[in-house]
Amino acid sequence: MAYTTLIQVDELAANLDNPQFVIFDCRHELGDPAFGKQAYAQSHITNAHFASVDDDLSTKPNGSNGRHPLPDIEIFAAWLGSMGVTGKTQVVGYDSAAGVYASRLWWMLRWLGHESVAVLDGGWNAWMQAGQPVTQEVPTPAQAQFTAKERDCKVDAAYVVANLESPQMLIVDARSNDRFHGQNETMDPVGGHIPGAVNRLFKKNVDDQGYFRPPADLRSEFTALIGDTPVESVVHQCGSGVSACHNLLAMEIASLGGARLYPGSWSEWVADPARPVATD
Repeated sequence: MAYTTLIQVDELAANLDNPQFVIFDCRHELGDPAFGKQAYAQSHITNAHFASVDDDLSTKPNGSNGRHPLPDIEIFAAWLGSMGVTGKTQVVGYDSAAGVYASRLWWMLRWLGHESVAVLDGGWNAWMQAGQPVTQEVPTPAQAQFTAKERDCKVDAAYVVANLESPQMLIVDARSNDRFHGQNETMDPVGGHIPGAVNRLFKKNVDDQGYFRPPADLRSEFTALIGDTPVESVVHQCGSGVSACHNLLAMEIASLGGARLYPGSWSEWVADPARPVATD
């Protein structure tokens, strides 16, 4: 059985020693870049490898490409191979933030054409509460070859600019409502949102325990949000292309697959003062 959206704690526990599974610890905190590595070193799911949001799931920002720009496909594919991922591997990602960072890994694997990738529902907290095995031991990855087959699932800033007035594009912004309206902006130099965007805070996708909400509930809310816009015309963004992946995963869980990501997101958008900004 391939897991393509979520995997539950008991399902992952039953496959900890399965050679076809590769597990990634994606724990991260935006305000503390060292948090993930330190948390992993202290304790992690048995056989899990560490995936750094800053170093493995992103390339270095240059001031104009956002805070978490995507790495080159060849570089990311080579890293996946070095971690033992092949086209037949079941990849699982987890974090301690309701899946927001693991969903970045999920989307990036799908971007490279890999369907068998899932996020651990409930994440690290659910694993610990279930008393499942953890360790400080760092596993040695099996060297493998990963072949990327890029999918058309993202857009760039030029596409967004060209379609700002088009009814064929609806932007969904995953940031908090106050940041969407240009208030309490602490991450980026300019507050506000891309004109025409609608707001859907990614945290609405999960319950108080950090588990994704039922597919029917997610489908109802996203359908109400996007209205008559075809799913294929929906573009997700956030501050830096991370939490937007959580909304993309939620839509996939709700059987509303086909939306795209604007990876540069708000932090890239405001790097060019010629791009319009709205606050209403």
